[in-house]
Amino acid sequence: TMRVIIRWIHIICAIPIAGYLYSPFQVLPDYAPLTRFVFFPVMLLSGLWMWKGHLVRRMISKQPA
Repeated sequence: TMRVIIRWIHIICAIPIAGYLYSPFQVLPDYAPLTRFVFFPVMLLSGLWMWKGHLVRRMISKQPA
């Protein structure tokens, strides 16, 4: 279930990025900071977590207490 949630977060954050890429140039300044500093990093981190999250969890669990 965690992977499904992260996948939906990834998809939802990709929608504003696609709008940013395909919107007219006059509209870009309205939501450019939100896209650059919120949606893109969240999409990037969720994609990395889906790709290599199993290794991060394994590294965390093997550390001694």
